[in-house]
Amino acid sequence: ILNYDIMARFRRRTCIILLLFILFICSIMMALKTLRPDRAGFGDPFGLGLLPELQQRTVLLDSKQNLLNRAQGDTVTRASNLHSIAANTMKASMSPVKKLEEELSSPNYNFHIFYYTWYGNPQFDGKYIHWNHPLLPHWDPKIANNYPKGRHNPPEDIGANFYPELGSYSSKDPTVIEAHMQQMRSASTGVIVLSWYPPGMADENGEPTDDLVPVVLDHAHKYNLKVTFHIEPYKDRDDRSMYHNVKYIIDKYGSHPAFYRHKTSTGRLLPMFYVYDSYVTIPEIWANLLTVSGSQSIRNTPYDALFIALLVEERHKHDIHRSGFDGMYTYFATNGFSYGSSHHNWASLKAFCDSNNLMFIPSVGPGYIDTSIRPWNNHNTRNRVNGKYYETAFSAALLVRPEIISITSFNEWHEGTQIEKAVPKRTGQVVYLDYKPHKPNVYLELTQKWSEKYRKEQEQWLM
Repeated sequence: ILNYDIMARFRRRTCIILLLFILFICSIMMALKTLRPDRAGFGDPFGLGLLPELQQRTVLLDSKQNLLNRAQGDTVTRASNLHSIAANTMKASMSPVKKLEEELSSPNYNFHIFYYTWYGNPQFDGKYIHWNHPLLPHWDPKIANNYPKGRHNPPEDIGANFYPELGSYSSKDPTVIEAHMQQMRSASTGVIVLSWYPPGMADENGEPTDDLVPVVLDHAHKYNLKVTFHIEPYKDRDDRSMYHNVKYIIDKYGSHPAFYRHKTSTGRLLPMFYVYDSYVTIPEIWANLLTVSGSQSIRNTPYDALFIALLVEERHKHDIHRSGFDGMYTYFATNGFSYGSSHHNWASLKAFCDSNNLMFIPSVGPGYIDTSIRPWNNHNTRNRVNGKYYETAFSAALLVRPEIISITSFNEWHEGTQIEKAVPKRTGQVVYLDYKPHKPNVYLELTQKWSEKYRKEQEQWLM
């Protein structure tokens, strides 16, 4: 009996130790997921809209163009009203802004940050826009059937895994734009890369936002920030339409003091355009626009500029060079998701760019999570690890000594890449992620820290 009792206690103790060991291993695996393997392959793609060339269905490109919902007069009136509201707000706040601006660290024009103005709410837009984002189905019907359908129901239920300190805001609200400029300036970024569609066009979940550009430029100028353009993919985008896009932007906004121009190594001051999903268009079409001998050449004209292509796969670097682009960026905030977004590939990409007179602009981000709109995409999540993921990305970027670093993103809430202030929030159905144990501005502070570090290291590179 005594031996039996001893054996029973031994078995119990062994089971407890085994259970604790299994829990320990699980916690280690969860932690490792945060820095998702450098050499991981694509896995399942993010979603049909993000990488259209790599999917069988190109939903994003098939439905990019929205016709104008209002008459021309309504558009002009709305733009005029927005400008009027912004002007009044600016007059009332100029003195406090000047004082605040003196207290902030200087903007770093080599830190570019992606910014989205596609959000709307009933107060400013008559309805919610983008916060009520639909749940996107997986392209495989068998997998799609295992996940919920429908769309989000703001303001408590929004299409994001984090919740903004400003709530489900409208991008047209002048107080929101003001707060955003202040946050970006406090982070010591210098150039806003504004998501842009041609007039009358929008993404499939939004509405046209070109009439907001003057307001963004005015507010940016108050904080000594500059604005450049992130030209989004739209239906039938080609060399001809891009020529008209660039001409429109430079003619309409090029004289604004906040319009960004980059000083090249030859001393030229040129506008800069980031071109999202550039790889969807074949190099021969781009070459018509971007090479001196092209049939639609923009080179050596008043509309010449620096054009930066999106690199996803390794082979894209050769296509980018043949197309006549001036550089490449990686956009995605997910280390290991694509060739371009994998930190360990940045050194070879920088070397390729250096040898071909191209700019290499790595994109860093604080993490990634889009399961609020792609519930099946959990394996592409990159946990923030209380800021460590973000700092690892910055460290990897500085190692290749880039001329410019881009940040994904200020406020792409759907994909959880935002550095905008977020707050804890719990509703009956949802518990949102947050930045605890840190404050809502932790990622702004981290950006400011690395901006200063970049400045100091850049001085050493130039010596």
